[in-house]
Amino acid sequence: MEYIVSARKYRPMTFDSVVGQQSLTTTLKNAVKSGKLAHAYLFCGPRGVGKTTCARIFAKAINCQHPTDEGEACGECESCLSFNEQRSLNIFELDAASNNSVEHIKTLMEQTRIPPQVGKYKVFIIDEVHMLSTAAFNAFLKTLEEPPAHVIFILATTEKHKILPTILSRCQIYDFERMTVQDTINHLKAVAEKEGITYDEEALAVIAEKADGGMRDALSIFDQAASFCQGNITYEKVIEDLNVLDSEYYFRIVDLSLQNKVSEVMVLLNDILGKGFDGGLMVQGLAKHVRNVLMAKDPQTLSLLEVSDQQRQRYVEQAKKAPTSFLYQSLRLMNQCDMGYRQSSNKRLLVELTLIEVAQVTQPDADAPGSGRRPRRLKSLFKTLVQKAQPTVKTAPQVAAAAPKNQTLEVAAARTAAPAAAVPRITLSGITSSWNNLRKQVHPSRMTIPAGMPGAEEQAKLEAQDFTQEDLVLQWLSMCNRMPSQLSGIAARMKNMTPVITELPLVEVLVPNEMIKTEIETIKGSIVATLRQRLHHKGIELSLRVAEPMERQKILTRREQLEQLNRDYPGIERLCKELDLILT
Repeated sequence: MEYIVSARKYRPMTFDSVVGQQSLTTTLKNAVKSGKLAHAYLFCGPRGVGKTTCARIFAKAINCQHPTDEGEACGECESCLSFNEQRSLNIFELDAASNNSVEHIKTLMEQTRIPPQVGKYKVFIIDEVHMLSTAAFNAFLKTLEEPPAHVIFILATTEKHKILPTILSRCQIYDFERMTVQDTINHLKAVAEKEGITYDEEALAVIAEKADGGMRDALSIFDQAASFCQGNITYEKVIEDLNVLDSEYYFRIVDLSLQNKVSEVMVLLNDILGKGFDGGLMVQGLAKHVRNVLMAKDPQTLSLLEVSDQQRQRYVEQAKKAPTSFLYQSLRLMNQCDMGYRQSSNKRLLVELTLIEVAQVTQPDADAPGSGRRPRRLKSLFKTLVQKAQPTVKTAPQVAAAAPKNQTLEVAAARTAAPAAAVPRITLSGITSSWNNLRKQVHPSRMTIPAGMPGAEEQAKLEAQDFTQEDLVLQWLSMCNRMPSQLSGIAARMKNMTPVITELPLVEVLVPNEMIKTEIETIKGSIVATLRQRLHHKGIELSLRVAEPMERQKILTRREQLEQLNRDYPGIERLCKELDLILT
């Protein structure tokens, strides 16, 4: 007996046997019952969802001499018998992929003039209609708009966007949906029972997911799995035959990550890669798994999981253990890995780093040494050596009492004729945590004296205090680091520019091209205001100049700048090693 593949053997012959397209089949049956038929239909949707099958069933029902009350063909009249035996002269099928020229369409148009011999209509089914040439479409237009009364066109395509709008406007359009996983599983169960094949529901779920919404693909994979499994389709044999990564790996990775077991996650990754699976596909599968866990946390989104009932319960159980913040952060990390995977020169390292970060999302001490995670904020260069100081204003007797213990520093206002007891003093209990704060406290011009106190007039004069090139560069870099995230691009470019004092307090900045100059000029006012405030000089003015070809130098990265500093100043390299400093 000749073997027939399941996709052909179990092809639906009635509207009721079509899977997953209930709304469309109901509409077509109602059209047959009422006799209100359009002259042109367009069936569009993904491959293997029943477009051509529904077109054939519809054509058969249209010409049936005794249709049922539900709008189905009777299957017993001469028209139905001739269709079943593939000898009907009223139904024509044309493959537009191989018959897409003007001559083919003209030949088809000639056939529309001949009325049907049996039945009411001549039905022309044109499959893959988007493959017709533009000239063929134009030749088809007039007949499609005003065909003879006995002619009905049914067009089918997988790419509706390639069809001319003039064709679309002349058709009733039916959009076919992808098969859901559950519908596919149910249909495969019915086929397996008819074929006498035993199965595991999880195995059929893997086949349904692999088919990606196409029933024809699902039946083809089902035949392949049945041959491999010798009539007993099990989950283990299916994933082996289809080379699909076992979902158990994803569940274990998430469980281990919630426990911060980085080493075990790395061993599991090595096992996956050792079996020949691609790291990028593994990350995509893990991202899909985490997405499903996130959907399982809320009963309202639980229906979005296209998995078997048993698998859905496992997702619900894992969702109870996984915090929502962990799932959000993990999805973000894996999305970044997916975007950079193709450009990465060391793909395995990228996947490993991603999984390390995922496994440490829930780690309590995010800034602990050796945690492997980026610090939440940039650590001060001397954070482990210095103590944050809080300046305090004291009177002269208090300063005198504390003199043996604390070093005191008089402000410039002490030179005035005010009484000694009224002169404010500031004490430094230790070295401050940043050089910027230290400079503000040590330099008299950085201190603000309230109005009315001795020294206030001199303080106003100090707002025009001279500043050095080093002061300017320091405040420039500090300003770039504080710029908001939406200006991160221009801030990174400005870090590579060095402002120069041309004639105090005039500052000039060389920019590489006009485009960057225009971009900086949009925020020039904010830059000048910041420099005036930080350098305590109200007369600062900023000018931008496009660098001449001879003035342009290679822009060094931060790492290249550090390497150059290490070469020029060996002490910096020793300092970095002694303090175990890294470039962030």
